[in-house]
Amino acid sequence: MRRFVNVARAVAWRSIHNTVVSPAILVPSIIFPLFFLIAFAGGLSRISHVPNFHYPPGYTSFQFVFVFLQSAAFGGVFTGFGIARDFDSGFARRLLLSAPRRSGIIAGYAVGALLRWALTATVVTVAGLIAGMNVSGDGIQLGGLIGLGVVLNLVSALWACGVAMFLRTEQAGALIQMPVFVLLFLAPVYVPLTLLTGWIHTVANINPVTAVLEAGRGLLAGSPIKVGLAFAALAAGAGLMAVFARRGLSSAERAG
Repeated sequence: MRRFVNVARAVAWRSIHNTVVSPAILVPSIIFPLFFLIAFAGGLSRISHVPNFHYPPGYTSFQFVFVFLQSAAFGGVFTGFGIARDFDSGFARRLLLSAPRRSGIIAGYAVGALLRWALTATVVTVAGLIAGMNVSGDGIQLGGLIGLGVVLNLVSALWACGVAMFLRTEQAGALIQMPVFVLLFLAPVYVPLTLLTGWIHTVANINPVTAVLEAGRGLLAGSPIKVGLAFAALAAGAGLMAVFARRGLSSAERAG
């Protein structure tokens, strides 16, 4: 266990250090969520006047939850980019040779993803408050919203880690990002699920991200819904992605 912790701590520290000293990594992870917050909460605010649109805190708060959770998911995705870059540079192979407990490598990258997202989430939250976001939930409910983001960040980080370790090249970037992007935007992003129609309503209804979004919006509004379902879906995703990431690590070990 001590070897595991030492490896995880070293990998997490390196991941955070690289993020802080490299604008190419840090800036996009902050700019993208801010762009979506401005574009959605500001440019699309008239959608709140659509008949049967009912979200008491307002449209800025409605969109903030999506941007907040999206930043959590993309925080994990950016970690995958860093892992792929480590393989291209040769560092990851040296790490595999030197680490006494290689499973700590996955944990270290996951912790790095969480710490990186903590910075992004803080910036996005401050921006949302400046933009006029209303918060109706109490401390426990807001803690639940943060918890959703933490577990979503873990799921996406494990996914990205698995893909990056299976393919071991920066060219895997599109494959790491696209499934996460598609799942997020096939959820009720702009309006509640009840206002969606056609095929997008059918897809959103079975999309597990929908439950996470609805739970997050309910928590921010002080009217929790589907919280247990959301955490159960994320827990199942985390377990599945943990197995996937471990198989990716095994593939990287066999490849040398």
